Amino acid sequence: MRKNHLKPIAAVTGALALAATLSACGGSSAASDEKVVTVYSADGLKGENGDGWYDKVFKDFEKKTGIKVKYVEGGSGEMVQRAVREKSNTQADVLVTLPPFIQQADGKGLLAAYAPKGSDQVDGADKASDDKWTSVVNNYFGFIYNKKELKTAPGTWEELLDGKFKNKIQYSTPGVAGDGTAVLIKAMHDFGGKEPAMAYLKKLQANNVGPSASTGKLAPKVDKGELLAANGDVQMNFAQSKDMPNLGLWFPAKQGGKPTTFALPYAAGLVNKAPHTENGKKLLDFMLSEQVQKDVSAVGGGFSARKDVEATDANAIELAKLMDGVEIFEPDWSDIGTNLDGYVEAWKSATGS
Repeated sequence: MRKNHLKPIAAVTGALALAATLSACGGSSAASDEKVVTVYSADGLKGENGDGWYDKVFKDFEKKTGIKVKYVEGGSGEMVQRAVREKSNTQADVLVTLPPFIQQADGKGLLAAYAPKGSDQVDGADKASDDKWTSVVNNYFGFIYNKKELKTAPGTWEELLDGKFKNKIQYSTPGVAGDGTAVLIKAMHDFGGKEPAMAYLKKLQANNVGPSASTGKLAPKVDKGELLAANGDVQMNFAQSKDMPNLGLWFPAKQGGKPTTFALPYAAGLVNKAPHTENGKKLLDFMLSEQVQKDVSAVGGGFSARKDVEATDANAIELAKLMDGVEIFEPDWSDIGTNLDGYVEAWKSATGS
């Protein structure tokens, strides 16, 4: 802070004015000493019935530290946009979102460098080289279908164009939801570029119900039979399937090709100029601790972000079987981060969304 050389009366007046505004700026010592941490997160890690990974993590964290977790959930892009709007009066301490939105958040100056304890065991591809973010739960993009109405899962993208799927398909909004953006990424990979992918999605629009801001809301519709197929991700849908008996997971292939997917991890970063920075650091350390990472599959139905944690629980075994035979590719996140707006605009133009 610059030294103030004003006369005493002016200095006192300025100090009083500063004190009055500190709380609004999130910079007062009282605020930073609060036993609270605010998390802005993409949906998927909190259970429908309070039994998800987040539910256990937050409860155990509060019990261990006395720090209460305030949780705000939305689509990946939505959470980043909210944090951007609040830059002059930061509310969040920790941001958890999917690629390419975590890179987008970094590009907008939303994240502060911090390497949580245990992040040395996270693969280099799953964290930022400058410590701005690190994956806390590994995950893969996927689709879901209604097992009661469809005796076997659809195998290809082309099958979704069939008339039986009329008004029975929905996918979350690209540019707003992480899994919705993943639809574009996978389609561009499988069809060999932007133009053929957009041509396919234009055809699919005849069967599509319309955009959805949240991917998590699609699974209940599929389970009830309101939809026959929708997009999602392995962790979230695997966890939901425990309470939704008609929910099946699958990975589309281009006709004549193999089913494909790509890693879509939940990546967490410390928010720049957060009101409770130290509490945010403690939560990130806790999320990456060995026991909490073992709970990723056992409780959350996901994949540990730490390479030294080998899960052997029933969920981990079932997840390994689900992924067997699926080709995993690595998107060019740099290209996607740079050109995301253009890809979303191309999708809007193709689909009339």
